[in-house]
Amino acid sequence: MAEGRVAMRADDPELKRVRWRCRRGMRELDQLLDRYLEQRWAQVSDAERGVFLRLLDCEDDKLWRWLMGYEACPDAELAALLEHVRLPEAGA
Repeated sequence: MAEGRVAMRADDPELKRVRWRCRRGMRELDQLLDRYLEQRWAQVSDAERGVFLRLLDCEDDKLWRWLMGYEACPDAELAALLEHVRLPEAGA
């Protein structure tokens, strides 16, 4: 677990806000992003959380192309995070 992090409850307001931002309207994207939240969010650093929030600002079609490997993400931080999101066990 990241230093200073405690397990987040499902009713945590921050987690609820982020979960809502993960709802993209494309089931496949929703599942990938939600899996990352479930498996990694509580343990990651504030820096990685910031990168994830930047990722959520991206357009759905770009996210899809990056996550499926159809196109390379030009941002190194986002590209590294996409690898965690893409993995079946989200970085485990």
